[in-house]
Amino acid sequence: MSISADTLRGHTDMIILAQLLDGDNYGYEINKRIQQRTGGAYGLKEATLYTAFKRLEQNGHIHSYWGADGPGARRRYYAITPEGREFYAQRHREWRETRRMLDALTSAGEG
Repeated sequence: MSISADTLRGHTDMIILAQLLDGDNYGYEINKRIQQRTGGAYGLKEATLYTAFKRLEQNGHIHSYWGADGPGARRRYYAITPEGREFYAQRHREWRETRRMLDALTSAGEG
């Protein structure tokens, strides 16, 4: 089943923050994890991902730093802040309530 990107678009920040709750990570790996968790059904375009990182950082929900990786290109890592954890919790509560309402409104004929 294919889910419209529009359905998830308003939740990009929450999706990214959820990945960072597990620990600091860099963009490619965050997107890879999103794809793995959805069985390849969903992933973020690079422009969307990095625009979200910029917005989240400007709002104080994440901070970034250069990793001390081995040879090759350096990676910019992202970490969730206490404000980001609070924002995630708030958005997650809103999502649960939205899901509850949508279930109630779209379950016509199911009893």
